[in-house]
Amino acid sequence: MTPILSLHNVDVTEFLAVLDTCEGNVYLVTNEGDRLNLRSKLCQLVGLTRLIEGGKIAEASIICENKNDESKLFRFNFFGDTGNAKVG
Repeated sequence: MTPILSLHNVDVTEFLAVLDTCEGNVYLVTNEGDRLNLRSKLCQLVGLTRLIEGGKIAEASIICENKNDESKLFRFNFFGDTGNAKVG
């Protein structure tokens, strides 16, 4: 699988809320080649902690196994659409 989108300056709280609505595995791929399954809360903590700068995600790539999740994260990344995610 190849990364479907790159995240830049993403609100972490909203991103995690959208991740919680995903149905399949979603992987965060770092520039170093690390691949973390973001469906795991532990991987969220480990992966996002390394990438956060000032409360925003600095840079990361995302790979989704589920096409609906891919569409959901694409809309969030480009339009800020959180869909039916419960933010806050």
